[in-house]
Amino acid sequence: MDAWIPVTVLAALSQTMRFGLQKQLKATALSTAGATFARFLYSAPLVAVGVLIYAQLSGQELPQVSPMFWAYALAGGAAQIIATMCVVSLFSYRNFAVGITFKKTEVLMAVGVGLVILGEGVSLWGLAAILIGTIGVLLLSDPPGASAEPFYKRVVNRAAGLGILSGVLFAVSGVTYRGASLSLETGDVFLRATLTLACVTASQTLAMAVYLRLRERGEMTRVCKAWRVAGLVGVTSMIGSTCWFVAFTLFTVAYVKALGQVELLFSLAMTVFVFREKVSAREMQGGAFLLLSILVLILVA
Repeated sequence: MDAWIPVTVLAALSQTMRFGLQKQLKATALSTAGATFARFLYSAPLVAVGVLIYAQLSGQELPQVSPMFWAYALAGGAAQIIATMCVVSLFSYRNFAVGITFKKTEVLMAVGVGLVILGEGVSLWGLAAILIGTIGVLLLSDPPGASAEPFYKRVVNRAAGLGILSGVLFAVSGVTYRGASLSLETGDVFLRATLTLACVTASQTLAMAVYLRLRERGEMTRVCKAWRVAGLVGVTSMIGSTCWFVAFTLFTVAYVKALGQVELLFSLAMTVFVFREKVSAREMQGGAFLLLSILVLILVA
């Protein structure tokens, strides 16, 4: 089994746990921006220390970073911040599983973004499988109780818009993170991936701190007071992000994100057993299309 496969599955599992914790933060203590900031504040120091320890233990010097590295890293960091805020906002419109699934439009978006930015494409079978997954997303985009409405109203709604926007931005962030990691000329895969992650999370923490100071006075204090849950957000974020960055460094982003749709299984389980929310027949149908997409993509990747 190629290394990127188990690494991606672990990334998806950790990310599901993080979004669940962020949903709890938003519902009980913090704003959308505050819940987003929590993952950066509590993960950035852990990532930075981890990079230094790994470099020391492995006997490697930290790679030199170039202007191209920073262009990729900062663009990806900004896109990820906005995308994460979109996903956290989604929890106010649909249940947990549907919010996560809307985000999965990033798989389709990553094909075009990867081709434009890095010149990396997918096979025709891979594209066909991704389109199957898109059908699942459209099924899941119907607002509850709207079956009598025209189709365009059932598909074109605020929740779908937030999900699609987050998908585009997450695709941009994944592709640019791969670009940043590949631009480093020295170091093994893990060191290049984690150094990229450390630089990104440090810049994101600073950017979010400035935003909250200017736009949401007192929110940073509330993030600190919610340290018990916010700290877990940071830990799960560190684990998940490390795995994502390693997977992006190892393999094409579109395929990594496609396999990452296994997160749907985790989010559905969390919806039913943790949040005690109901999943409709239409949502199950959409999930089935997405799962079929995953299986086909694993076979053709």
